[in-house]
Amino acid sequence: MKIQIINGPNLNLLGTREKSIYGDLSFEKYYAQLQAAFPNLQLSYFQSNIEGEIINKIHEVGFSFDGIVLNAGAYTHTSIAIADAISAINIPVIEVHISNVYKREAFRHHSMIAPSCKGVIAGFGLISYRLALESFLQQ
Repeated sequence: MKIQIINGPNLNLLGTREKSIYGDLSFEKYYAQLQAAFPNLQLSYFQSNIEGEIINKIHEVGFSFDGIVLNAGAYTHTSIAIADAISAINIPVIEVHISNVYKREAFRHHSMIAPSCKGVIAGFGLISYRLALESFLQQ
């Protein structure tokens, strides 16, 4: 099973930014842990701060992979274009968030992409990604 993990804006700074919210582990280190924990999955990882690059990656893998784990960062709350890209492909997308967005600012309480996704996982720290991967194995 081929799963693409896509991280959006500012997630390249995990481990250094707002540690009280996001923790002190870089995503690269966590990704290595995911690869070790899920040896039967073919995991790929992509990060971009640019909305169009995220859309291009969704298009690129959306017909050849088995699923996408997407943390669109702040684009979650603003990007109709990413929602449309998800709707245009034929594989499931799981929206993930490290923090519990419902305990944060009110503008973070609405996701533009959630209606296009299979499900949403939020608030479990980096474990949110593990939970998303486990959900693909339960299909």
